[in-house]
Parts: sequence; structure tokens; C-alpha cells
Amino acid sequence: MERNDDSSRRPYIRRNGALLAAAVFALSLVTPAAAQAQTGAASGSLREHAQARGVQIGAGIEAGPLTNEAQYRDILAAEFNAVTPGNEMKWESVEPQRGQYRWGPADQIVAAAEANGQQVRGHTLVWHSQLPSWVANGGFGAEELRGILRDHIEVEAGRYAGRIYAWDVVNEPFNEDGSLRDSVFYRTLGEEYIADAFRWAREADPNARLYINDYNVEGINAKSDALYELVRRLREQGVPIDGVGLQGHFILGQVPGTIEENLRRFADLGVDVAITELDIRIPMPADAAEIQQQAREYESVLAACLAVSRCTGVTVWGITDRHSWIPGTFPGYGAALPYDEQYRPKPAYHALHDTLAAAVVNDGGTSVPAGPPGAAAPAG
Repeated sequence: MERNDDSSRRPYIRRNGALLAAAVFALSLVTPAAAQAQTGAASGSLREHAQARGVQIGAGIEAGPLTNEAQYRDILAAEFNAVTPGNEMKWESVEPQRGQYRWGPADQIVAAAEANGQQVRGHTLVWHSQLPSWVANGGFGAEELRGILRDHIEVEAGRYAGRIYAWDVVNEPFNEDGSLRDSVFYRTLGEEYIADAFRWAREADPNARLYINDYNVEGINAKSDALYELVRRLREQGVPIDGVGLQGHFILGQVPGTIEENLRRFADLGVDVAITELDIRIPMPADAAEIQQQAREYESVLAACLAVSRCTGVTVWGITDRHSWIPGTFPGYGAALPYDEQYRPKPAYHALHDTLAAAVVNDGGTSVPAGPPGAAAPAG
């Protein structure tokens, strides 16, 4: 199992108030210079090496620290070539009251990304969680809810048309057993809401890559099998689905060994694939051995992506443990991200860096994945 059940899960980035023990990190952290001396890895940023490989290294971010913390802004600009708003584009954030929109935080993130020359992943248009009460509890009939959903997609995707390289159009539609989740959309509209959402998103922004995104689908299991079959059916029906996002919220020691195989089978359907929300949480307090193991697991996930030519890249769900969602959602866990709470790079950072810097052999025997980040892949 990659994750626990999601009964308390609200996948957004939040402040971690508990600082990790300094003694642990004095043992486990490695400076960039020391890491390069030990491994012989090239210098340069994650971003530079990702660009050279033609892939994305992204970060899930928040408007708050983007505004208030210079270190956050500096690392984001230097190290990442793509960003995903953690909360700011979700329905409860942009339309808390029917017809009343609040675009400021989302606009801020998009503008900052454009200033940094970064691509933006829109997250997310249709999701059962973080819905405003007026949608979740409105008691709408099918015709009215369908109209509400269409309006929401058209307004939000239309606002950012031409500025978003990809949208997570439908987020987390499955239960763990592979059945469709009993959301207000499925309960009222049936499975067809998924195909409709993709069609409306394409109309609103013809150039954005359109993804379905879920968790606990990174390895081959009942849930990922169901997702695979849904994507296959949608493609056969001509639904404009361009990609599959595998989130990657892992517990240390539970990263599945079938990630590459799973990425490849989705890619063989003719869609792009991506690791969209990567973090690897550790039971606290984390010790030096666990921090090193975490680095190896970050490396294995990135390497799996780089081995599949249609994998567009990896996004880490946050930058620093200072602003991780993990401790507030999974009590007793933490230390999940590549930077610690003081913005020091951890071994996980160096593992990502060295993996991107190394020569990579992909599906066709080439040394560079196909296409620049966000480029349209050939239809198939």
C-alpha cells in the first residue's frame, strides 16, 4: 500500500509547526558541495538539469509563503521549471459563493510563474473535496448540477486559457477497490460527468493538456487497473484526455516497485503520464538512516519517470517541510520533502539533482525524453 485510507485526507499544503530535532538533521543533511564531492555529480540546479533532459521538475506551492518568504521565492525560481497551486485553484477557493469569484491568489501564482519562466499546472477543476457548501450540499437535480459544473469549468479554464500548460480536470474519482467514488457529481450525474468535464475543458482551453489525477494508483493494483480501464474507454470514445497523473504520496518503505511498468502501460494507451504530487513521509522523529532511505526512494520514483519517454516529469508536493501538509493530515509523520524547515537541502534533494544530471536511457534508447516540458505529444 502506498498510502493509508483517505478518511482524514485533505491534500493541500499546510504549515508544519513542529520543528525537527536539530541533532537528527546535523547527521542527515548534506551540503550541495559535499554531495557533489561524494558523488562527482554535476553542479547546477534541478531546473537546469530538468530542462536539459526535456522534462519538468515542478513544485506544489502556496500563495502565502510566495508572498512572505524570500527563501521560498528564491528556491522556487532557481530550482523548479513548473508549479502547481496547492489550493488556490480549487473550487472553494475560487468560487466560495455561487457566481462570486475570488481570483487573487490564483492570479498571483500564475503571474509569478510567468515572471520566472515556469509552466503552471492547473489544479483542479472537478474534485469531491474542498467544494464550497453551496455545491456539496445544494441538493441540485441533475440538469442544474450539470449546468453548474459546466459553468465552473468554462469560467475557470477559460480565465487562464493559454497560460496553463495542463489541467487536472478530474481529481481522485476512484475508491481503493476501483469503484467510482460516491461524490456529489457521480451520485447525481453518473460516470458521464467525467467525459463531460474533459469535453468542456477542451472547449474552454483548446491548448491545455487535460489530465485525470489520482493517488494510490502509482503501482499496479485494483485502483490503477480501474483507472487504466477508464482511460482506455474514454480514449476509445474520443474523449479529449491527454494525460494521467499519479500523485505519489508515499510512506517511507512503501514505494511500489511497479511504478515504471505502470507508467509505461498508461503511456501505451497514447497519453502522457506524470508524477504530480510527490512526497515521502517518515514516522517522526526521523533518523539519519531514514533520511537516506528517503533519498533513495525519491531517486527511484524520478528514475521510473525518466525511463518512460511519455512521462513529462515529477512535481514534489511542496518545497520545504516548513509548509508540508503531511503533519496536519497524518499525525506522527513528517520530513516528507526535499528541503527541511530551515530551507536546507536534504539528501532527497541531492538524489533528485544527481538523477537528473546523470545520463538517462529511455524507451527508444535515446538519452533525452521526448519533447520540452508541456509539449504536446503525438496522438496515439
